[in-house]
Amino acid sequence: MKKAILNLGVTCLVTLSSIPAVFAQKKAHTNSALIVIDVQNDYFPDGKMTLSGANEAAENTRLLIEKSRKINMPVIHIQHIATQEGATFFLPDTQGAEIYASVKPIKNEKLIIKHYPNSFRETDLLKYLQSKNIKNLVFAGMMTHVCIDATVKAAKDFGFNCEVIADATATRDLEVNGQQVKAAEVQKALLAALNFFYAEIGTTQEFLKQP
Repeated sequence: MKKAILNLGVTCLVTLSSIPAVFAQKKAHTNSALIVIDVQNDYFPDGKMTLSGANEAAENTRLLIEKSRKINMPVIHIQHIATQEGATFFLPDTQGAEIYASVKPIKNEKLIIKHYPNSFRETDLLKYLQSKNIKNLVFAGMMTHVCIDATVKAAKDFGFNCEVIADATATRDLEVNGQQVKAAEVQKALLAALNFFYAEIGTTQEFLKQP
C-alpha cells in the first residue's frame, strides 16, 4: 500500500514537471489585470497640469503594458474627461485629454471613460472585472494622490488584491495650511499609506522579472 502511494506521488510530480512553461505562465495571470489610469497629455510638459516625473512614469507604464500583452494579461485603460464646472484640464474634445501616445490602447483592450477620481464611480469597471473573473489588480498611472489613491482604495473595498507600481505613477507639489509639500514627499507618503493596508507596492523591474 505504501509503495503504491509512493509511486502515485512520483507519477504526479513527473506529470506536473512536464507542464509546458507557457501554460504555467498564462495560468499565473489568469485572474489578474493591469489598470492604467489617466496617462493623458495634460500631465506632461506643456500640458495644463504638468506632473513631476511624468515622462519617467509613462515610460515605465509602457514597459508594464508591453509585458502584460506578452503574457496575455488584460490591460484596462482609464481616461478622465472633466465635466465638472470650473475644470481646467482634461476638457472634452481637447488634445490634453487624449491618452499619451506611448501608452495608447490597442484593438480589443478595454477603455473606460470616467468623470471622477474613483475609476469605479459611475463606470462599468467593476462589472467588467467581475465578468472576466479578475481578482488581482496591478495599477499604474496618474495622479498618485488623487485617482490612483481613490481607485485602489475602492478596489480593495470591493475585495480585489491590489498592487501599485510605484515608479509607474506620478504626482505633483501640493500645499496645505500654507506649507509646500514637494512631489517626492507626496509620492512617498501616499504610497506608504496605501502599503499599510490597501496595496502592495512594487517596481517596474520587479514586475518585468515575473514569469
